[in-house]
Amino acid sequence: MELRTLGYFVAVADTGSVSAAAASVHVTQPAVSRQLRQLEQELGVDLFARSSGRLRLSAAGREFLPHARDVLRRADGARTAARSYAAGRLERLTIAAPTTTLTDVIAPFLATLGPDDPMPTVIESDPREAYASLRHGADLAIVTEPPHQSLQSAALASLPVWAYVRADHPWSTRDVVPLAALEDETVLALTATFKPRLILDAALEQAGVVPERVIDCCNPQVAQALAAAGRGVAVVSDDPRFDLVPVRLAGRDAIVRIDLFAAWEPDHHAAATLDELAGRLRAFCVERYGADVSPG
Repeated sequence: MELRTLGYFVAVADTGSVSAAAASVHVTQPAVSRQLRQLEQELGVDLFARSSGRLRLSAAGREFLPHARDVLRRADGARTAARSYAAGRLERLTIAAPTTTLTDVIAPFLATLGPDDPMPTVIESDPREAYASLRHGADLAIVTEPPHQSLQSAALASLPVWAYVRADHPWSTRDVVPLAALEDETVLALTATFKPRLILDAALEQAGVVPERVIDCCNPQVAQALAAAGRGVAVVSDDPRFDLVPVRLAGRDAIVRIDLFAAWEPDHHAAATLDELAGRLRAFCVERYGADVSPG
């Protein structure tokens, strides 16, 4: 069954005659009649009742007409989508991101998208699964390590790993404290499956600092909640909650930070669009957190 033949059938149904339909589709009247006969033979049913050289839809034809219109509509939608893909446009955008990044960076960024931007979908992903997500349908992956050289990528931001304290804590009036100050504190840190914890552990080891006590937390909000309850200092990378005060941690050589990158497949049909979106996401991070988070 060819789309062209279905189009002839719908044209005859709409115009009421083969001659009018032939004129509307710009082919000869015998060609339209021949195609209609072939369609009826293929379907095994008469779509038109023929009387005195006139055509009217049969009962089967009336039942079949909505299906023919639906097939033609879907085919037209497929052509439009293919033209959009060829032009490098995205109708839908799937982003894979770690939990904290999703909540504090990606979701606020999505709120800035306009009506001409693709419809976004976000997948919460373990950083270790980010690259696999690109092979299974994600357009853009947000990662915390420099992406593989086989991928196209863009640095997005270099965000501080914060020490969160209550307003009555001695650090609350300070902008930066050295890692050594954690030696006398109970540290509320994420488990080792989270990138901020790995960064903290590496910085502590490099500085030769051993905190008095470390409490593992399975969620950054839980760590902050415990800090708000006066149980210690929460060391996480997400935005502040529970009226806690953020303080930067100074390692041996620099402020302790977590880097964010966007990565996508280089042969993606909309690679240029993804590159442009990554640039907008980088600009959003700078606007949201300040110029000092700009990568590099």
